[in-house]
Amino acid sequence: MFIGYVIVAALLALASVGSAFLTFTRNPQVVSSMTKVGVPDSWLPWLATAKAAGALGLLAGLVAAPLGIAAAGGLVLYFVGAVISHLRVKDNAVAPVVVLTLLAAAALVLRVASA
Repeated sequence: MFIGYVIVAALLALASVGSAFLTFTRNPQVVSSMTKVGVPDSWLPWLATAKAAGALGLLAGLVAAPLGIAAAGGLVLYFVGAVISHLRVKDNAVAPVVVLTLLAAAALVLRVASA
């Protein structure tokens, strides 16, 4: 189970860091997507920080299980909120967020199982 966590956590951390970077740098596509679902511009740095912290927590979870569990759980909540936000405004571009939600849930289950 631990090897599965390592693989899933690495993929999710990479995706989260990439997403955080694009949010911090206010990539037009990311800003457009977040604006479409009603996210205020002032929230972007906080959301990017949450994704970056989640990525770091997943990697720290390789040596400290409670950190990995907390980070994966936080990312599950973050991405579930993102899915709800997209569905609320009937945005059909929800597939990437669903994939990230499932990856976060897999990381959580795998880290709990290997603790």
